[in-house]
Amino acid sequence: MTTAPTTHRAPWRSRNGLELPDRVPRADRAAWEARGLCPDADLFTLFREHALAAPGRDAVVDERGALSYGELYAEVLRVAGLFAEAGLGPRDVIALRLPNGRLAAAAELAVYALGAVALPYPLGGGVRDTLSLLARSRAGGAVLSESEDLAATAELPWLRAVFTTGPDAAPGVRRLDRAPEDGPFRPSGPPAESTAPARILVSSGSETEPKMIAYSHQAMAGGRAAYVRALADAPARTGPRTPADSSARAGAPAFTGSPAGPATPPGFPVVPGPSAEPEPPVAPPRLLVLVPLASSYGSLGVPVGLAALGGTLIVRGRFDAADALRATVEHRPTHLFGVPTMLRRMADLPRLPGEDTSSLRAVVSSGAALPASTAAACLERFGVPVVTVYGSSDGVNCHTAAPGAPAGDTAGTPDPAVAVLRIVRPDGTPADTGEPGEIQAKGPMTPLCYVAAPDLDARYRTADGWVRTGDLGALDGKGRLQVLGRLRNVVIRGGHTISPAEVEQELGTHPGIAEAVCVPVPDEEFGERLCACVRPVPGAPAPALGDVTAHLAARGLERRKFPEYLLVLDRMPLRPTGKVCRRTAAARAAAALGVDTPPGATVFAERSR
Repeated sequence: MTTAPTTHRAPWRSRNGLELPDRVPRADRAAWEARGLCPDADLFTLFREHALAAPGRDAVVDERGALSYGELYAEVLRVAGLFAEAGLGPRDVIALRLPNGRLAAAAELAVYALGAVALPYPLGGGVRDTLSLLARSRAGGAVLSESEDLAATAELPWLRAVFTTGPDAAPGVRRLDRAPEDGPFRPSGPPAESTAPARILVSSGSETEPKMIAYSHQAMAGGRAAYVRALADAPARTGPRTPADSSARAGAPAFTGSPAGPATPPGFPVVPGPSAEPEPPVAPPRLLVLVPLASSYGSLGVPVGLAALGGTLIVRGRFDAADALRATVEHRPTHLFGVPTMLRRMADLPRLPGEDTSSLRAVVSSGAALPASTAAACLERFGVPVVTVYGSSDGVNCHTAAPGAPAGDTAGTPDPAVAVLRIVRPDGTPADTGEPGEIQAKGPMTPLCYVAAPDLDARYRTADGWVRTGDLGALDGKGRLQVLGRLRNVVIRGGHTISPAEVEQELGTHPGIAEAVCVPVPDEEFGERLCACVRPVPGAPAPALGDVTAHLAARGLERRKFPEYLLVLDRMPLRPTGKVCRRTAAARAAAALGVDTPPGATVFAERSR
């Protein structure tokens, strides 16, 4: 009697008892491997190959200067040696809470060198996040840079090793700024299988605790890297290029993608150039990543930009628009990654003397919907259209960098090398072309599972491996995705449902509004009313509610969806990831409006300090 093949691989199990099952059907993964969409290599091995091939190439550029691949490789082995000295190894989860910089990159790559699983998460979430994430992941080690976090770890008895970046370590806390007693880590062979878990992405999402999603080495170096590779085919610069417009230094090796596959993602047509001459080799990308490397969006930095692509990672310890603009001019990135708020603040700054941003091949926006006014401001400032990325830590991605006609007001055409998308009706049947439904995704970027949350796996994964996004969308006749909002992020006014995302999209076309977010405010009569929180364009007069609703009417928005309050802010409240914090905006709106403010009011908040 023959045994039927199993649908999934056996779960990965940590030394502390955490199980990470692979929710991707084995047949799907085998098909992606056969098409070359999932490389058969782990992230450390890929990084090591780049370091040995081009040790002099810039790996990380931060406020301290440039660190070459050879120097970063030595730093990775030093940190890995400290981890191994503390008893950490392949069956451990190691949490990392560090600011952007060379140490954050080295620490994450050191985790991969051990064959362990990295759990980076951004600064600023408070001790509650630390306790929640480390407890649910049953982390065996942690690198923490905030004293409050260090004190909290005493509550976690299975946490065997805690490191700090400062020289004054508390009792029982190890220093990360020293040499290991037994010398640097000595790698011998691949530390992990390509299908093993590599990194856990953290997302606040809509849950009461941060969600954790486990990704394999394949998903990072394959599907997630494919969308970054596709940015090389982003729309061309609109203005003239200057002689300084070169992302490669003389003698730099050609960027041809990871050893597992070509630079152009499989599944895309090859568009011939104007001549039969072969295209010159593309130099490794220089990625200026403004978001935290520890965020879901920021995961394109270390595992993709460094390990998979062999590029240069340009980072800042914290976001400041003027500093980011100077970094763009000084370090000449080929790609700039940020959330819309960051990009808009950069575009609104006065031009620097002799400012030259012609090195940019793409400005990339993700993490929130891109307002039309922000896209226009960035196009005018940087000379390249903004590539928008619709995606989430759950394994969803669609971008407007694919070859072909511009996507216009859509989120782009799904890339089969990253994730195929489908639209599903509430009863689970496929939606027709143009018919709204839930967006679902599956492809080489699909993660293994949610961490320590079988309820989330049951809620957000179908039996055949599709990720349920909870987003409402439609695919048009050309296969392009239109994102229509969150299925659950709605305002209910007197029984009528309003999508804040729809209103925000139209507010983004107002020439006097730089940023806008719509939030519900409590109302005794209707339950909720809609308040638009806006930041005016610098130098422009603050709009009044009547002006805003007139603009929305001219855009064709239904009157019942108009905001009934307008809160004018000088600065949007932000989360640690750089996204607008809707919860804080709603709280500020409720506080500013009070219980006696009649509908139809325009209110000015006190200036932020």
